[in-house]
This record gives sequence, structure tokens and C-alpha cells, in this order.
Amino acid sequence: MGKIAIVTDSNSGITQEEAKSLGIFVVPMPFYIDGELYYEDITLSQAEFYEKLKADADISTSQPSPGDVMEIWEELLESYDEVIHIPMSSGLSSSCENAMMLSREFEGKVHVVDNQRISVTQRQSVTDAMAMREKGMSADEIVDVLMRERLEASIYITVDTLKYLKKGGRITPAAAAIGTVLNLKPVLQIQGDKLDAFAKVRGWKAAKKTMLDAMEKDIKTRFAGEKVHLEAAYTCSEEEKDKWLEEIRKRFPDYEIVSGRLSLSVACHIGAGAMAIACSKYIEE
Repeated sequence: MGKIAIVTDSNSGITQEEAKSLGIFVVPMPFYIDGELYYEDITLSQAEFYEKLKADADISTSQPSPGDVMEIWEELLESYDEVIHIPMSSGLSSSCENAMMLSREFEGKVHVVDNQRISVTQRQSVTDAMAMREKGMSADEIVDVLMRERLEASIYITVDTLKYLKKGGRITPAAAAIGTVLNLKPVLQIQGDKLDAFAKVRGWKAAKKTMLDAMEKDIKTRFAGEKVHLEAAYTCSEEEKDKWLEEIRKRFPDYEIVSGRLSLSVACHIGAGAMAIACSKYIEE
């Protein structure tokens, strides 16, 4: 059985330090801030990003350069026989499609998985790939399972401010102004390749209940009879995150909850203070 390297990007929430301990590799996502190029978790920390966001810096997401991605693969293929690359969903960035195009130059040794996930659900796909590799599955077999299960996940997100949804053109300035006055909280949903509106409610209490209700419905209907991983993600403070985790535990006492910060690519569009709940189906043995 050939040696398989597993690669993802920083949208998974896996840090460079974690990647080293896990034995995987993370491509840092690039950002332009006031015209200057930064790389997530390399030259740009979470704290620095939110400081610049708070200061109304001009922030735009980008994608890894073809040269950087190919260089990582080439270096890995000096020690590994094949590479499995798990980028963020193709519906949220063109980096997946570009990676697929680049992989054609590697004569079948690089497998790019359009896993349709981001953040904690993308991280779970990486964890699943690692587990399958440990079982001795081939790269082709691992990719087939990840593609089969790619849509078996849900994320619900509530934002603290409408400012960034307005800035990104997802809501109109008038809707943002009215929503702010009425304390409206949009609940957004990621299932597959899109970030969509799910509900609109008044206040944090109602928003969190809406997310918990939606997750409970998914578990009881969409994933009925299936075992799922339950996850939380956030751009809020650690204190608020802890309170959110406690609410999730009260609703779902039988689940172990994995939590992590939402990727900066998502944070660009929703700002600080956001909370999310997610689930992804267990890979069948």
C-alpha cells in the first residue's frame, strides 16, 4: 500500500501547529488587507484579523496561487506516493476547481476532493480521511467515500451584526438598517455548496433556539437512524462560545461536541460575534 499525504486548507480551522501533530498539511488561505497580502496562520493570526476587521480595513479573500499549491504537492510526492487534497467547498470558492485543474498535471498522483464543506465539517472530512488511511484504504477508496458523503452535513449560523452581510451585498442597506433597529438576527445555512438565508428572527435568544431546533430536526429527519458528529463554530468571544456550547449540551446531552473557530474566509462575510452549530454523518464502516 502506497503512502498517502492528506492536505487541506486553513478554511478547515486546522492550524499549522495542529497539522504537524496530526501528520497532515494545511495550505494557508491568502487575504488582502488594505492592499497588503497576508496568509492565514502564517503572517495573519485570528487576533490580528479581527483587529483589522474592527478597524474597518479593506479586507478581501483570495485563493492560493497555483505555484504555491503545486509546490506543496511536488514536495510531498518526494516522500509520499499519492496526495489527497481536501479544499473548501467549490460553491464557496474557486480554489477547489483550480486545484482540480492543476492536479491533472500530476498523472493521477494527486486527488482533489470537492467535498462541499467548510470549517468544522471540512475538518471532520480530514479526520475521516486520516482514519480511512490508517485502516489501509487506498487513495481512490478514500476519495470515493468522501465524495459519497460530501452532502451529509449541515451548518446553521447566526451573526451579531448585519454590517458585513450588507457590505458583501447579501442584504440591501435598507434591509440592514431596518434589521438593526428591530434587532433582527438572520439565521444562515450551509448545506453543500451555498451560504443561504434560513430564517429571520428577533434577538439572540430566538436565533439560538432557531438553530437548535433546525439541528434537532435534521438529526431526527434527514439523519434519522444515522449517527452524527455534532459540532459548534464561532467568531464570538471565548466566554460567549462557552455559553453557546452549554446551550448545545443541554439540548443534545448524549453528544460529544467538537468546537472550533469559523475560518477567516467565512468571518470576512459575517464579522465577529457569530455562532454556529453543525453536524456531519459518521462514515459507515
